[in-house]
Amino acid sequence: QVQLVESGGGSVQAGGSLRLSCAASGYGYSRYYMAWFRGGGVREGVAAMDADGRTCYADSVKGRFTVSQDNADNILYLQMNSLKPEDTGMYYCAAARWAPWNALAPAGYNYWGQGTQVTVSS
Repeated sequence: QVQLVESGGGSVQAGGSLRLSCAASGYGYSRYYMAWFRGGGVREGVAAMDADGRTCYADSVKGRFTVSQDNADNILYLQMNSLKPEDTGMYYCAAARWAPWNALAPAGYNYWGQGTQVTVSS
């Protein structure tokens, strides 16, 4: 069982930066597959990291967003640079015990945080 708590959201102007954090607790966190999603009813995969630290990104954020994790403190980060108004939304952290068939599809993840809001104004 993994519990996830996101933080770091806020309001910024276009071109600005934010860093989201996801604090994870629960046994064996470091061997979980982790990802960031955004949106409401239909969640869009933004970035993912597998249990070996390999990453992948949605085309819309490549070169602007970076996912990383601190295994010592059980925290997953999402550094977001050059933010655009279309990046606005609720951002969720997710975890999966087994490798998802598609790292950026929400169906593969078992555990979710409550989300943190990001608002980018033009």
